[in-house]
Amino acid sequence: MGAGVMQKGGGGGRGGRLKGRVRNKPMAEINVTPFVDVMLVLLIIFMVAAPLLTVGVPVQLPETAAKALQQEREEPLSITMQADGKVLVQETEVDKAQLVPLLRAVIAQRSDDKIFLRADTTLPYGEIAIVMGALNAAGYRNIGLVTDGGGPLLNGASGEGGNQ
Repeated sequence: MGAGVMQKGGGGGRGGRLKGRVRNKPMAEINVTPFVDVMLVLLIIFMVAAPLLTVGVPVQLPETAAKALQQEREEPLSITMQADGKVLVQETEVDKAQLVPLLRAVIAQRSDDKIFLRADTTLPYGEIAIVMGALNAAGYRNIGLVTDGGGPLLNGASGEGGNQ
């Protein structure tokens, strides 16, 4: 009346059911090798791209005979004053009235009070001094003026300098 067909290894006995359960048991280990591979590739990409992310706002800097400053562990904040009077924090244009509150918020998050001021060579000294006063009012006491190297020395000779 009801004949069943038994297959080898998967049939009707107790042993067959156990084998089926063992085969379907979920794997308890996580394979982290692909994750590590992806993280290493991302690390290499960021190591190569990080030096390329410097401030790229075009400004005609004055040439001086000053030597380049040593690199810091934390990337210093950069303020740029363009010839048309615009002020940029890193690469973002900021209204002059909002500069001091913004810089106060930034210095609260940083461990270093170093800031670089890049000003176009055509700007009047008075405008640069006003922004330097704002930087000081925001709490920055270590202000570096960025210049291009190779400018003239006071004795008339050309100097050998760096970028800052």
